Amino acid sequence: MPQIRFKPLSTSKAQSWREGAPDDYDLPPELCHAVEDGYPCRHCLRFINKGERYLTLAYRPFPSLQPYAETGPIFVHADDCPAYHCEGRLPPFLSSPDYILRGYGEDHRIVYGSGAVTPTDRIIERAERLLERAEIAYLHVRSARNNCFHCEIERC
Repeated sequence: MPQIRFKPLSTSKAQSWREGAPDDYDLPPELCHAVEDGYPCRHCLRFINKGERYLTLAYRPFPSLQPYAETGPIFVHADDCPAYHCEGRLPPFLSSPDYILRGYGEDHRIVYGSGAVTPTDRIIERAERLLERAEIAYLHVRSARNNCFHCEIERC
């Protein structure tokens, strides 16, 4: 089985938004203050705590526009936070009962038959199995309720 890594947004991308760069709809990120705990930061892969500042913005986790390049809302700490780095362990913000795991090919298009709602405690096992398939280059972890992008999973 391949070793896996949960891949956060790049630090340079997060920092560019903090400095006012537009999101993937060419709009400025919205600056918000958390009124409760639980907004998932896509850079540190931890929750944004009540009272912390965060950005809400449109994000397309694909290198270019094409029919499978979904865009959706994400949250990122408005202040510096360390990029997540931990191989083979679930990020702290994956605490819902289940998530969608979906495979993508080198062409950044969905590999049909790879997507499934997966119990959180089975994500690592399912990711390792999916990444054994040569046609799958990487996976997305997405909300099972809203389809929001959370992070990528790749081979180490």
